[in-house]
Amino acid sequence: MSYQNNETFTEFRTQPRLVAPVFALAVTVLKWGQRQKTRRTLQRLDAHLLKDIGLSTRDAHVESKKVFWQD
Repeated sequence: MSYQNNETFTEFRTQPRLVAPVFALAVTVLKWGQRQKTRRTLQRLDAHLLKDIGLSTRDAHVESKKVFWQD
C-alpha cells in the first residue's frame, strides 16, 4: 500500500505513543469513581452489614471519610 500523504502516515505512527498515557488516565479516573462510590456505600451500611463484611463501624467511618484519590 502506498501512502500519498506522508504526514498522515507520520501521524498514524505517533498515535500509539499517546494510547498508553490516555489509557492510564482513563483507568485512574475510573478507579477514583469506584472508590468514591464504594465509600458512599459504606456510609449507608448498618453495623450488622458491616460486621458481615468484616468491618467495624469505626473502620467504615474512617474509610468513608477518605477523599477519592487516597488509596
